[in-house]
Amino acid sequence: MEFKKIKYSVSNGIASIILNSPKNLNALDAPMLEDLMVALDQCADDSKVKVVVISGEGNSFSAGGDISAMRKAVEGDIMEFFGPGIRNVGIVATKVRNLRKPVIASVKGAAAGAGFNLALVCDFRIAAENTKFIQAFVNIGLVPDTGGIFLLCRMLGVARATELAMLGRPVKASEALSLGLVNKVVPIEKLEEETIKFANKLSYLPSVALANMKSLINRTSFQGFENILDNETEYQIQCANTEDFKEGIKAFAEKRKPNFTGK
Repeated sequence: MEFKKIKYSVSNGIASIILNSPKNLNALDAPMLEDLMVALDQCADDSKVKVVVISGEGNSFSAGGDISAMRKAVEGDIMEFFGPGIRNVGIVATKVRNLRKPVIASVKGAAAGAGFNLALVCDFRIAAENTKFIQAFVNIGLVPDTGGIFLLCRMLGVARATELAMLGRPVKASEALSLGLVNKVVPIEKLEEETIKFANKLSYLPSVALANMKSLINRTSFQGFENILDNETEYQIQCANTEDFKEGIKAFAEKRKPNFTGK
């Protein structure tokens, strides 16, 4: 298959999925989500693939949702945009968790919104020193999707998850490491090298054992994950129909502070 928004390749047992839309900071729009679903299925079906690496082309991992597309949707049929989009980010998150192979997020620059949560849903995260993570949803009147609340609560506990989700404050790579959100922080120029080195290490380990470990981890810590993704869809659609969302998108485009009214 010819992909539109990702680069996909397999070498030495390592599948590389590169988010490839650097002009909009690898926003997770509909074509990219479709590509990701197909690529993850290929990884699952290909016995040669032992490890999967997800990274971003250009200067960032992913800025999350496509703000320009959201702005157009606000002026048209918001449900036509949000319904399938929210469901599809949930499907991608589920496919990453259900893939019985280790998945590494190789992160740099912006990892915002759904981009942050795509990294969180992976099994490992290696971050460049310039990485900035942010749950940006609250700034435009939305709730975290791609399993964000579920993942943060499991990884950080309720208090810190609430802080990051509700305040939407940025988290630098060094803080992410101290919080346990990433496994390793490296200089930007070493990111690809360190990621491949780590992926190679995993690829030499017994794949059946790793697959069963991931299955046990899912049963231990991800029970109810898909139900939460369904809840996200419901709540996100509700938020997308508010005046606060419209104001958040407009303020973002105009580079000013939004004036939320609770409507």
